[in-house]
Order: sequence, then structure tokens, then C-alpha cells
Amino acid sequence: MIVKHRAVNRRSVVIGLGATAGVAAIGGIALTAQAANTGGTGSKGVSVNDSLAFDQDDFTQKTESIADASGTEHSVTYRFYKARDYVTNPSDSDHQSLVVSVPVKIDGKAADASNAPIVLANAVGAYMPSTVADATGVGQAKLEMSGGMGGPIPSGMPSGGTDGGMAGGTGAINGMVNLAKLALVAGYVVVEPGTRGRSLTDSSGSYYGTAPAVIVDLKAAVRYIRANKGRIPGNVERIVSTGTSAGGASSALLGASGDSKIYEPYLRKAGAAEASDAIFATGAWCPITDLEHADGAYEWNWGTLPAQTTGKTVDQSVSKELQSQFAEYQASLNLRGHKGSRFGKITARNYAGYLLEHYLQPSATKYLAALSASERETYLAKNTFITWKNNQAAFTWEGYLAHVAQRKKTQPAFDAFDLSAGENNEFGEGTTKARHFTAYSAKNDTTGLSSKRVDSDIPEKLKLMNPMFHLLEERNPHRSRHWWIRLGTSDTDTALTVAANLALAVDNLGDDIDHAYYWDKGHATNEDSGDFIKWVAKVTGYKS
Repeated sequence: MIVKHRAVNRRSVVIGLGATAGVAAIGGIALTAQAANTGGTGSKGVSVNDSLAFDQDDFTQKTESIADASGTEHSVTYRFYKARDYVTNPSDSDHQSLVVSVPVKIDGKAADASNAPIVLANAVGAYMPSTVADATGVGQAKLEMSGGMGGPIPSGMPSGGTDGGMAGGTGAINGMVNLAKLALVAGYVVVEPGTRGRSLTDSSGSYYGTAPAVIVDLKAAVRYIRANKGRIPGNVERIVSTGTSAGGASSALLGASGDSKIYEPYLRKAGAAEASDAIFATGAWCPITDLEHADGAYEWNWGTLPAQTTGKTVDQSVSKELQSQFAEYQASLNLRGHKGSRFGKITARNYAGYLLEHYLQPSATKYLAALSASERETYLAKNTFITWKNNQAAFTWEGYLAHVAQRKKTQPAFDAFDLSAGENNEFGEGTTKARHFTAYSAKNDTTGLSSKRVDSDIPEKLKLMNPMFHLLEERNPHRSRHWWIRLGTSDTDTALTVAANLALAVDNLGDDIDHAYYWDKGHATNEDSGDFIKWVAKVTGYKS
């Protein structure tokens, strides 16, 4: 069934279900919705700008066969609300717009989504742009990988592909699934936002999608949802964010920084709704975050391993210098082992033991226990570093590193001396494509820069992009209180300590945290998506 749309100002566009990642977004969007109760109040009694009022009648009703997490197909009838701007002053409507999908019937049974959780599924990867401008149905967000830094696969991208299937897109990558579709078939409301990314430039050659654009856009999308309470279906007090890799980092940042005042100038400039941008729960897979400390953490974790690209061990003098920086940083965090742990303060000295005991060995145990006796015997014969006793896996840190065998990245992994990393581009400014964001790499710059110091605006940009600032320094009272964090044990896109520190920070604050690893899996993997969907229902208290 097609419901007639209200008048919408936009260029004519050609859209197709088969669009692929890397293809430029199509069409500019300038929504002039005329919803009932326009100008009413949204969440927390704020007024809604006419141009940001969600038009409840502007939808297409669709029916699709969508598989749940177990692979069972279901007939899902839903209302699809095509792309609309979530700010009044977008610098780029192709990216600063969102789509909404609302279940109506599942297998012929009516689905009442009026109080359902709202899953905000971002498709961010490698801090590149994502778009829903040409989406015609749920789960079609696109990640645009053209215009990157060149060279090897960008930081935070799975090696198997580059579409938005990492979080809310059209396909599966390296075991990742389409969470937007899984959420819809579970009866949840799904919002998929496009976001600006680091490769975008205007006609003058200035970069307008670098930090902090991605988090500003996600916050603006949340504000749009909250400001349209009573118009947009679902429970605006139960927004659950999801994302993978840089999208996982962005999801974590969104959860940690709710209503932080440091973003206000950026949100006002964009024309975001005057509403809260706090979310209820956070899902983050393999988050690439804490960037200013990521080089040291990477060397602490993977410094002895040869690089995939060269097969050679990296410069050990540089590795040791960065490891020393990590040890100092880790000590300064004053994080303690999570509830029920025998570990006190977590430092560079005891971190390997902590990771082994609480994440790596339990992950291996779960994997091996699920195998048949013959399969387990074969696996253990090939992986003799594991001891299997009393149905428990045990091994050393050195044995684990030898098993992983190679590191994905060269050195430094994030703030490259030659400014070639994607993260260097993420901190670009004006017409300058890439900049250093750590004192160590600025000092050791190999590009011939006149200054050996980071630019004066970098420290503030780092605060805007790091969830650890909001959790440990700001101790943000409006943060998400429910966290789901996952990564693979063979994921060398960043250090294991990055996600573990994030988990420790929220645990030490008393928040609910579910953090686990997938054994022998690499970047952008999701093996327990069904458990995540159930977790959303549990923490939100939703009963469909």
C-alpha cells in the first residue's frame, strides 16, 4: 500500500535497491513537513521548529521477508518514512538526514510499536560519510568509502568489504549483521541516520565532515527524535544506539556524552532541535576510540608481532617509547577490575592477566565447549598453546599473541608520522587534509611540517571525540547507563585495552555493562546478535 505523501521540496532522484557503497549519495533534501500539532512541545517541554516536525503521514507501507537472528524468515509489514533532514541548517542534506521504519504487522499479527524501544543504527565506518538519502526501505544505509586517504584498508574497516552492513546497512561483513533489520523484525522502531565524514569537502576544498561532525550529527538525530515525542512512533526515553568500528566508537561517545554542554555551539550552528541528546543504552562493536592514547595501547598489545603488510616486526625502540606512554596513561586512569574481579587497580603490568582471566580464556572456553568432542580434539591438536582441563581453556599471554600471529597496522597505528592514517584526516581542518593529534607523532613528523607541535584546537577536538573524557573527567550524569560491548579476539584494528577500558570506566561508575569477546574472530564481527536483541528488551523493560 502506498500512502500519499505530503508536499516535499526535493530534486527528482533515481533510487535503486541495488546501490552499493562508494557510490555518491543522490539528491538534496529540504523537508517542509506540515505535521499535525506543528510547533508543539517535544521531550522535556521544548518547542519544535516547523521544519523539524515529523510528518506522521509521510510514509510508504512495505512488506518484506526479513530473517531474525536465528535465520527464521518472517513477513514484516512496516511503515517506511523516507529521508528527512534532522537539522534546520544542514551543511549537507545527503548526509544530515534520517529514515524511520515502524513495524505494523509481523507474520500477520499486529505490532504495536507505540511504546517500543527506538534503535538508532548508525552505519559509520572509518569515520567516513554515511547516507540514507536514497534508501527505500529498512537497512539500506550506505557507507561512502570514496575519497579516503588511500593506501591500505582504512583504520576501523573490516577487510571483507565496506558497506553499511556493519551496523545498519545492507549486508553482512566478516560475520557482522544488519541490526536495523533484526531490530525491526523484533518489533522495535528503527531510525537510521546519515552522518558527515572525514572525506567531505566543499567547493573551496575545505573539509566539513572531520571531527567533531560525526558526533554532532548523531546528537542532532537524537534531538530530532526526542523533539518529536508524540509524533515519531516509539518510546523516545528508550533510545538504544548501535554501531561498529568507528561507528562503535561513535555509539560509545553518544552514550557517554549525553547532554554535555561542550557540543552546544556545534549543535546550534547546525540547527539541531532544542531537546535532550541523551540515550538510554549503548551497543558498541569493536570501538575504535580513545585515539590520542591508541598508539601506545596498540604497541603494548601488539608491539612484538610482525605487520601484515610487511611481514616484519616494527621498530622496537618506537614501540617501547609508546608502550611507556601507555603505562603512564593507564596508571592515571585509576580503573579497578570490574565487579567480582580479584584485580584491584588495572595497570600495564597486570592488564594481560586481567584480559586473560576475564575475557580471552572465557571466550576460548565458550568456543571449545560448543564444539563436538572430535572437533575440539582437532582444534586443540592444531593449537597446542591451549590447555583444556575440566572443561576450561587456559593459556599464556605469549601463547595468545603467537596465535594471533600478525598485527594489522604499521607504526604508529593511528597518528602516523607521515600523516597517512585515516585518523589524521579525521582531525583535518579547513583545507588541511590531515593533522597530527598527539605530541609524540608531531615531534616525529616526517612530512616536513614547520611546527613540531599539535595545533592549538586539537586538545578540545580530542575531548569532543573521546568517551573516556565524559566518563572519567566530566563524569557525565546524563550518560547511558546500559552498555553492550563486543569484539573479536583476533581483532588487531586497535588494542584490546581500548574496549576493556571503556567497559571498566562504566562499570566503575556503577553502570550496567555486558562485555565479551568472540574467539578467533576479527574486526566487525557479531556472533550473538539475537542475544543483543533480547538484551535491548531486558534493559528497556519492553514486552512486545
